[in-house]
Amino acid sequence: MMNITKVKFSVGQLVHHRLFGYRGVIADVDHNFQGSEEWYEAVAKSRPPKDKPWYHVLVHGSNYSTYVAERNLEPDDAMEPIDHPMVEHFFSGFDQGGYTRVDPDN
Repeated sequence: MMNITKVKFSVGQLVHHRLFGYRGVIADVDHNFQGSEEWYEAVAKSRPPKDKPWYHVLVHGSNYSTYVAERNLEPDDAMEPIDHPMVEHFFSGFDQGGYTRVDPDN
């Protein structure tokens, strides 16, 4: 039997980083940490668990995307669109406080 990890956030959902205060949108989900040990040691200072979900987040008001552990994210209450150059690459629209994924078949 496969162990399926439950995720709190989904692709297209707006989030807020608990520690750094930035807003963003989930672009992709990994059910557990998929980065390198070197990156984890250098960047993940709070040592979040590797066996829990991690998220690729497009950061509002920048060109950056980040890789964030689930425990460092919370839902974003602003419900406002994200200003990021890659939003249109991942999403086809914004409605009711969230993004719709681009349909690869269109």
